[in-house]
Amino acid sequence: MATALLIVDMQMLMQERLDAGREHVNGQAGENIAALAAAFRAARLPVIHVRHAEADPASAMHRDAPGCRPMPCAEARDNEPVFVKSTSSAFASTELEGYLHEVGITHLYVAGAVAGFCVNTTVRAGSDLGFRMSVVRDAVLGFDLPDANLSARAIFDVTMAHLESDFAEIVETRQVMAMQPAA
Repeated sequence: MATALLIVDMQMLMQERLDAGREHVNGQAGENIAALAAAFRAARLPVIHVRHAEADPASAMHRDAPGCRPMPCAEARDNEPVFVKSTSSAFASTELEGYLHEVGITHLYVAGAVAGFCVNTTVRAGSDLGFRMSVVRDAVLGFDLPDANLSARAIFDVTMAHLESDFAEIVETRQVMAMQPAA
């Protein structure tokens, strides 16, 4: 089991942003994630879920808040591990690294939300820890930063360029599906 799909923070708060018309990139990311998860499951490769939760009960990402629930595309099956993080990186506040070493996973295909935040931080941390990282570009959501006057597209493109320059390979869903990932 050297390869796995890592789905980061595809939670209902992201769907709420999409439904509210927030400027974004890759509104179809959920559909692509569902297709990737189905392909990995069919190939008997691991699908790993990472979710964000805040301790503050007033937070939209509090464990009991509606926004914290997984989107339908990111529902875990009974045998799929779910890591709940309180930091941007999926590695910093979870046992993800230990789990990956324990089961022999060395290559992660990363999809999820949000490009400039948790996906970025997780990919960089994974690369620094020695994992081979691949970002599935069209299966990653990106949002704008209106307070900084930055468009979703600008943030997304710069994030992907930074990741590709030193931390990960950048691929598309169709490429991953064509490879028919092998264990």
